[in-house]
Amino acid sequence: MSFNPDIHHRRSPRLPGYDYSAAGFYFVTICVQGRESLLGEIVEGTMVQNDAGRVVADVWMTLPQRFPNVTIDEFTVMPNHFHGILVFPDRNNDYRRGESCIRPFQHDGCHNQG
Repeated sequence: MSFNPDIHHRRSPRLPGYDYSAAGFYFVTICVQGRESLLGEIVEGTMVQNDAGRVVADVWMTLPQRFPNVTIDEFTVMPNHFHGILVFPDRNNDYRRGESCIRPFQHDGCHNQG
């Protein structure tokens, strides 16, 4: 499908002027197409992953094996989306979780609103 400005009008979640090749902690959200609940369900307040949700978690856990310069931090699989934190190291700094290297975040509304 080619670009159509009438239907492809998502604004970029990127911080203008920020160098995304820089070291730091990056918060990632990936939504299921159509926001369908394909990764599991919430049962009595607890996320229960199905096979697809377990695949997402397994692939996340293997990222450092495939990309040696990447460290994974906290993550969660939800019924229709995934959140995770990737850490890209700076050879001159040893980042520790909780330091002031958090980037601004704009949520695009993946969560169900109800």
